[in-house]
Amino acid sequence: MPPSTIELATLGHRIRHFRLESGLTLDELGARVGVAGSHLSLIENGKREPKLSLLQEIATATGIDLGQLLSREPPSRRAALEIELERAQSSQVFRRLGVAPVKVSKGLSDETLETILGLHRELARRESEAIATPEEARRANTELRLRMREKNNYLPDIERLAEKHLKAAGHGSGALTHRTVSVMASQLGFELIYANDLPHSTRSITDLENGRIYLPPASIPGGHGLRSMALQAMAHRLLGHQPPADYAEFLQQRLEINYYAACALMPESAALAFLHEAKRDRDIAVEDFRDAFGVTHEAAGMRMTNLLTEHFGIPLHFLRVDGSGAISRVYENDELPLPMDVTGAVEGQIVCRWFAARSAFEEQNRTTEHYQYTDTPSGTFWCSSQTGTTSDGEFSITVGVPFDDAKWFRGRETTKRAVSTCPDESCCRRPSGEAAARWTGKAWPSARVHMQMFSPLPSGAFPGVDDNDVYAFLDRHAQS
Repeated sequence: MPPSTIELATLGHRIRHFRLESGLTLDELGARVGVAGSHLSLIENGKREPKLSLLQEIATATGIDLGQLLSREPPSRRAALEIELERAQSSQVFRRLGVAPVKVSKGLSDETLETILGLHRELARRESEAIATPEEARRANTELRLRMREKNNYLPDIERLAEKHLKAAGHGSGALTHRTVSVMASQLGFELIYANDLPHSTRSITDLENGRIYLPPASIPGGHGLRSMALQAMAHRLLGHQPPADYAEFLQQRLEINYYAACALMPESAALAFLHEAKRDRDIAVEDFRDAFGVTHEAAGMRMTNLLTEHFGIPLHFLRVDGSGAISRVYENDELPLPMDVTGAVEGQIVCRWFAARSAFEEQNRTTEHYQYTDTPSGTFWCSSQTGTTSDGEFSITVGVPFDDAKWFRGRETTKRAVSTCPDESCCRRPSGEAAARWTGKAWPSARVHMQMFSPLPSGAFPGVDDNDVYAFLDRHAQS
């Protein structure tokens, strides 16, 4: 077992434990293994990762097997307390308090450590109860989007992980089948079970105790298929996720499981081969990409954001917009001018009515993609938009690129062109002087209030999930 797979803090404590059991000082052990005592001190304090060869020498010098040294378990109750305190004091929740961490010394009793840890546990519990204010949530979401933009929305480690598990399950090419997804789950020790009584607050539930992943019996509205939900549930285990400590970590985990599912449904090697051929023919189209892998239009558009910049050098933007023009999902790295609030958040903002993402709702033929060039203060952009409908109403999916990159896409010949000067209010938000003069003081619209304005942000370690319903569900099915 390579040392990079275990926690350095635990490893350091185990080295110190066996050194002291052997009656050796740092310098004495260092002399036996050929390193300075100060170097060993850094290792014992978890500040430096040792080479495997050095670990073998330490094990030999202290008269133990290497496996004993590399165990994941703390060597003593005291060590376990010290490691837990170190973790607690390095958490974001604690650091935000601006309180100096407690320095652990031999004179600090186990009882004192227990008391301090009790306070940390209560702090973590209270943090999870009110996991974020709406403003904190929006800031966390914005920070995550900007971090992903810096990475070209590309996560190579998850790409490789998905390819590895697809290969192990025997998947070669074409759309990923439900059977292959079941094989992937089985290889992780899980059985997929379809249940009619899943709690309304959940999309799936994983029973870690009995190795079961519970899914609804049919796809839920909005294009989230059973394959994707099963893959997301598996991804939590594959990626080593723990209950999120804060809302930012919750969002990061959600992004990672969605990314893994996309990689499994549209594997990088096959997707790149498809896109290379389409680019060669100057015929890249979201609808073809979608149909080749049997996924939703939204999934295909988002997958393009993972691959086109990283592998083809094509910057782009992706928008999911509802019928009122509000952005519900967004990614851009091509400088498309998007509306944003004072925190930099884009979600929930209304896009310009001249953008293809909104003008597509006016098209009579909703079965195909619609293409448009839009002149903006940041340059001209070509866009492809597809509309759809769910139980929540209309939505559009848009993928677009700067003018110079439109040459690679189907629909570049479109003659449809619009001009947007947003965020200038006169573009599409302020009525014309003639209309204002005609109707000011003569109209009284009754506004529709969006109830989510008054809804508290979901709380709990898994925001929005009712633990009572989840545990009752598991109790019902544990006996089956």
